[in-house]
Amino acid sequence: MNKTNPSVDGYLRKNKKWSAELAKLRAIVLDTPLIEEVKWRVPCYTDHGRNIAFLGAFKDCCTLSFVKGVLLKDPKHILELPGPDTQSARVIRFDHLDRIVKLAPVLKAYLLEAIEIEKSGQKVQMKKTADFAVPEELQAKLDENPALKKAFAALTPGRQRGYLLYFAGAKQSKTRSARVDKHTPRILEGKGMLDD
Repeated sequence: MNKTNPSVDGYLRKNKKWSAELAKLRAIVLDTPLIEEVKWRVPCYTDHGRNIAFLGAFKDCCTLSFVKGVLLKDPKHILELPGPDTQSARVIRFDHLDRIVKLAPVLKAYLLEAIEIEKSGQKVQMKKTADFAVPEELQAKLDENPALKKAFAALTPGRQRGYLLYFAGAKQSKTRSARVDKHTPRILEGKGMLDD
């Protein structure tokens, strides 16, 4: 049975710099029971409709990402945080085909473990929105504008976290204030940062 998805072929052709590396990663993943799909315009590998892993291509590397990577044992210590605020996902970065070839049995073992973690129903304990600090610039605006406070409270937890992380990500108070001011109309409309 051919398990390849033609849309992934296009993704590989488009990412010429990492085409050999991505092709090798794809072959390793497809040597497992995972199903190849495309989600969010990147190759996604699923088991019974649940996302397990993704392939990605960036300027300086290509990646194999695990959705619940934080639950993997990682005996080879090759998993990394994709970003400072990531709670669940873990990623392995590659900048050379030889490393992928060398790690092929390990990668397959990690993929099989990720499938078993998903089948077992294990959940990642995610931080709740209340666990995130509210930047003082946002808190001041919420305190002075009851409509904004009500609108922010009505946002989904994910939208609230998105704003909290974005506002807090600025180093200077002036920048945090500017971000809050810029996004106040969106919050009042009930929209998240990425909503149209």
